[in-house]
Amino acid sequence: MRLSRVKIAGAVALLGAMGVTAAAVAGGHAHFDARLSGYEEVPLTISTSGSGEFQARLSRDGSEIQWKLHYQDLEGTVQQAHIHFGARHLANGIAVFLCSNLGNGPAGTQACPAPPATITGTATAADVIGPVNQGIAAGEFGELVRAMRAGFTYANVHSTLYPSGEIRGQIGSDRDDGHHGH
Repeated sequence: MRLSRVKIAGAVALLGAMGVTAAAVAGGHAHFDARLSGYEEVPLTISTSGSGEFQARLSRDGSEIQWKLHYQDLEGTVQQAHIHFGARHLANGIAVFLCSNLGNGPAGTQACPAPPATITGTATAADVIGPVNQGIAAGEFGELVRAMRAGFTYANVHSTLYPSGEIRGQIGSDRDDGHHGH
């Protein structure tokens, strides 16, 4: 009987250790996504045929975000696209440039192609520009990731017709559990 209890206790300890290890590995990963439309724009909702999708994945070590932005059918010419730090229904500051045709992005910012287009990139601490007046200093990648995980970032594509933004989508987060959504 004693041997059985020892074996059971050992098995329970092993399973517990495996669960902690699996949780630690998955803890660094997260998937993010957003569907962009004019209906999400603020302070004015925009009626536009434009739409888009943003997808991203945090690296296993938590040091970079691989992202993809697709947009189509915009009514204006694309000027720029960003990740902003802000809650749903609020217009807030830029955290990361995704693309720009205005020459206002940090060195190395890619140009925004005409729609339909899909662009990809990697965001690291060097790409985080703020917004300082909202508590995220340049380079504070961890602050950005924390905001993304909490649902307080959004992707926005700005155009000549709608310089404040033609399509927008709140970025949602899902851990590596195979499920995506908001």
